[in-house]
Amino acid sequence: MSDTPTEGRKRRLRRRPRFKGPSFNRMMPNILTMLGLCAGLTSMRFALESRFAAAAIAIVIAGCIDGLDGRLARMLHATSRFGAEFDSLADFLCFGVAPPFILYLWSLQNLHAYGFIPCLIFSVCMALRLARFNAALDDGPSHPFMYNFFTGVPAPMGAGLVLFPLLLGLEGRRVNWPWLEHFSHQPALCAVMLVATAGLLVSTLPVWSFKNFKIPTQFVLPALLCILLFVAVLVADTWVALGFFDLAYAAMLPLSWRSFNQLKHEAEAEPE
Repeated sequence: MSDTPTEGRKRRLRRRPRFKGPSFNRMMPNILTMLGLCAGLTSMRFALESRFAAAAIAIVIAGCIDGLDGRLARMLHATSRFGAEFDSLADFLCFGVAPPFILYLWSLQNLHAYGFIPCLIFSVCMALRLARFNAALDDGPSHPFMYNFFTGVPAPMGAGLVLFPLLLGLEGRRVNWPWLEHFSHQPALCAVMLVATAGLLVSTLPVWSFKNFKIPTQFVLPALLCILLFVAVLVADTWVALGFFDLAYAAMLPLSWRSFNQLKHEAEAEPE
């Protein structure tokens, strides 16, 4: 007795082999990480061509992507050990290798071999900071409030801080202030920024992560207006906006340390 067309079609569908593997949605975070890695590599190419403005923008793009891929992975329930390792490798190149490489071509090459020493220090400290972060993934924090803090300055902001001399030089070039551009090319300034930021990377300084940062209701509108103002300045004068962002972040570090200590004392005072 022959099967009906519907039954025959169902039997063929059952025999059809099914492909195994992650869905495209689960691949999206890794695709973003790959794009960020490409942005970091492209920034090095721009620096080799003396296109330092484009190199700085490429690092900013890599930083924005780094802030999105992890959150997207958690939203799509696509977190994996592979994704975490891939993200760390991309972070090391984008934020641990590309920024000192750019500064070396911008200024430090004038010191020849001595100018390479601060670059080495920064890259090694960035590798240590990322290794410490990966090792801490297996051990949760002792108190819930510690989820809101990084240990040491995170990698993207470390890259942003060390590029501050470059931002000064680009702004001096834009407004035709030769003295400011000349000051930004001083090897001592770039060396100090690299070494000081390297110390912040491997330090135990608690830094706000803003992952679970909640804004009180009465401050939502002012916060939106401040963001709008920053975006407007970013479009009108990119280097000034990024420079002030670096300064604001550096000024925030003591406040972050104070907030951590207050929360720590409150947690220790609570009965078990």
